[in-house]
Amino acid sequence: MTNPYAYIIEPLDPQKPDHKFFNLKKLKDPRYGKTLPFSIRVLLESAVRNCDGVLVKKEDVEKVLNWKVTQSQTVEVPFRPARVILQDFTGVPAVVDFAAMRDAVKKLQGDPEKINPVCPADLVIDHSIQVDFNRKSDSLQKNQDLEFERNRERFEFLKWGSKAFRNMRIIPPGSGIVHQVNLEYLARVVSEQDGYYYPDSLVGTDSHTTMIDGLGVLGWGVGGIEAEAVMLGQPISMVLPEVIGYKLQGTPNKYITSTDIVLTVTKHLRQVGVVGKFVEFFGPGVAQLSIADRATIANMCPEYGATAAFFPVDQISIHYLKQTGRDAEKLNYIEKYLKAVGMFRDYSNTAEDPQFTQVVELDLSTVVPCCSGPKRPQDKVDVSEMKQDFKTCLGAKQGFKGFQVAPERHDVRVPFQFNGAEYSLSHGSVVIAAITSCTNTSNPSVMLGAGLLAQRAVKAGLRVKPYIKTSLSPGSGVVTYYLKESGVMDFLSQLGFEVVGYGCMTCIGNSGPLPEPVVEAITRGDLVAAGVLSGNRNFEGRVHPNTRANYLASPPLVIAYAIAGTMRIDFEKEPLAVNSQGKEVFLRDIWPTREEIQAVERQFVIPAMFKEVYEKVEKVNERWNSLKAPSDELYTWDPSSTYIKSPPFFDGLTQELQTPNSITDAYVLLNLGDSVTTDHISPAGNIARNSAAARYLTSRGLTPREFNSYGSRRGNDAVMARGTFANIRLFNKFINKQAPSTIYLPTEETMDVFDAAEKYQQAGHPLLILAGKEYGSGSSRDWAAKGPFLLGIKAVLAESYERIHRSNLVGMGIIPLEYLPGDSAESLGLTGRERYTVIIPPQITPRMTVDIKVRYKFTVNHGFTGGYCFIL
Repeated sequence: MTNPYAYIIEPLDPQKPDHKFFNLKKLKDPRYGKTLPFSIRVLLESAVRNCDGVLVKKEDVEKVLNWKVTQSQTVEVPFRPARVILQDFTGVPAVVDFAAMRDAVKKLQGDPEKINPVCPADLVIDHSIQVDFNRKSDSLQKNQDLEFERNRERFEFLKWGSKAFRNMRIIPPGSGIVHQVNLEYLARVVSEQDGYYYPDSLVGTDSHTTMIDGLGVLGWGVGGIEAEAVMLGQPISMVLPEVIGYKLQGTPNKYITSTDIVLTVTKHLRQVGVVGKFVEFFGPGVAQLSIADRATIANMCPEYGATAAFFPVDQISIHYLKQTGRDAEKLNYIEKYLKAVGMFRDYSNTAEDPQFTQVVELDLSTVVPCCSGPKRPQDKVDVSEMKQDFKTCLGAKQGFKGFQVAPERHDVRVPFQFNGAEYSLSHGSVVIAAITSCTNTSNPSVMLGAGLLAQRAVKAGLRVKPYIKTSLSPGSGVVTYYLKESGVMDFLSQLGFEVVGYGCMTCIGNSGPLPEPVVEAITRGDLVAAGVLSGNRNFEGRVHPNTRANYLASPPLVIAYAIAGTMRIDFEKEPLAVNSQGKEVFLRDIWPTREEIQAVERQFVIPAMFKEVYEKVEKVNERWNSLKAPSDELYTWDPSSTYIKSPPFFDGLTQELQTPNSITDAYVLLNLGDSVTTDHISPAGNIARNSAAARYLTSRGLTPREFNSYGSRRGNDAVMARGTFANIRLFNKFINKQAPSTIYLPTEETMDVFDAAEKYQQAGHPLLILAGKEYGSGSSRDWAAKGPFLLGIKAVLAESYERIHRSNLVGMGIIPLEYLPGDSAESLGLTGRERYTVIIPPQITPRMTVDIKVRYKFTVNHGFTGGYCFIL
């Protein structure tokens, strides 16, 4: 079918008639004009360009154009992103499932034509392992050697994938974090393919894909299931979102960092409530922010719950593209195209401000230095209040802001020896300090700020206690380059912040082991030890099992707290430390201003660095280059592998679509509370030696040293099923404590979650989960849905969900049920010990109301005794 909007195609440059674009202005529709949010304009352009009458219909274009009305009507529209980006943590199951999907199609259709993605896919291998203790100059090489030793099989599989599929490009290990590489190198801003220009857009298999929104590229995180659909050329079906306009005004204080701004925004937008919505930034304050600052804010989008956090392209965006060494000819058509199609912004021009669903504001001058914690990224704490806030958390009831430590134990100190010297730990002692994660290592201002602080600290005679595990894991080689060139790297090293690798490390749980004397002291005193990191996630059990309190902070503050050695300090009133001459040194004495940092940035962060690093990024890793990979079109599964296993998700696949069935007499596997994260459901960190996954690996002949992490083994469903709900900080109301355990209700036995689920499945009993608000918040990992599917969970009943996880549940055939407004397990008197029958009608639609019949244990012989309505 001919595209009905072909009449608006025109050349961008009359001198180049073969380079065309769909000129949305030629629609001559006043709804496009100056009222449609810039983020929605990207969706509209995609719908217009891809309108084929089959996958994208003309009425879909009308729905997007009519956004002002349809935004509140739960209207679904198709969206075809320009590309897909895969992180190797989540990329492995995506490619595994894609390979299995091809196998399944072959079984159904004989020997089909080779299936390949028609959408460009970039896969960045940013998996790194931090195992070496701090202050060893060779830790980077040791970690990279160990990475290849442990993950060779996975790397060979990925290399096979790069040959088996068209349009797939792989960035080898040791290159950087997927989102930073995307920002600095992969992002097109405007794509050009088959003679057409169009806005760059993407979905990615990691929730922090939203970081690219800071550059004006619309993107967000999805599970591997949706990513595979896009790779097969299918559009994403999405509910046309509301768009919250976030107006920035004022000028930041000279002592605050972009991290302080983003933690303030995160708390604010969590309070506003933006789950499932787009946030679009506007106002004169945006011009005060660099692209790195904007990307930092956009990166934390999952932490405030929005789908995307969009900064339309402006002149500062173009400057960033020049700074990062993008091709001059491409820069010319990027700006020209965006202006021609009405997607280029001048933030100082209020006449360009579109209409939004709701507008909220932040005066940047009101932002103060802050951290977030001790357990959630939205729980902002002003640095000036940190000491008192930690004291309050110690005594508060167990929860997001409480550890329930008895008052008489608040000041306990536990002595220990380390390297022949005497030290002591107490509640709030810092044992991990990590400059890590895509959120901040992409930002030269905070990285150089940390370097300048380190330089002044060393010159003032300050040091970090040797038992504190310090690390620096830059997001790309460019960071190391400018830290060295500016002369601050040596000072960072002297404080223990050595480069240990390039990739997701402490923020994803790859913090490595703490020294045994430190672990023993924490255990002996039952201490609430602390980790401080420049990351985006501090959920319970994620960073390290021995750090119960974890705080997100800017890189300079990470160093400050590392020097102080405790979170229980008031920097305004107390010295950071006392140097060898007995002089008290306060944080204000060594803290650099924004002006000082920007001066160094202008001098040392230059285009030549980006060009030099990225021109060789795909070829520089010799170990990757020498890897031998299978050349078969279809992957040959190795039954002895403990890393790569053919997933069972396509077993029993039929050509006919199966109708959904009601769930009869289900048991509750777990009764959970609010803010259960995907880290609680499917942890990514180390595999505990006493876990069900460990027992499985041991039975396959592996030693604990070979266990690796859950994240590394996502290509093996046998490991991941056993890792489901294996987080040691999971709080299950059935047992009323934190543990990866539950009660097998038929016999009242307490056992590991996997073991209980296995017994239920052997007895033929379906399962469901009870939960509170924000179920499935955090990472986009689809294993948080795949794992429960393998455990036999048929439905989740929660008060609310995070968008990506709800979508992943649906993709795996798990029904996400939501209580009616105002209802909860508590209000309905549900304990989880009941049996549940979910009545599913033959035809189901989103947000429909369904009935659930509840059978109570004490009336087991008398049929159903209660019925409730819930939202599907």
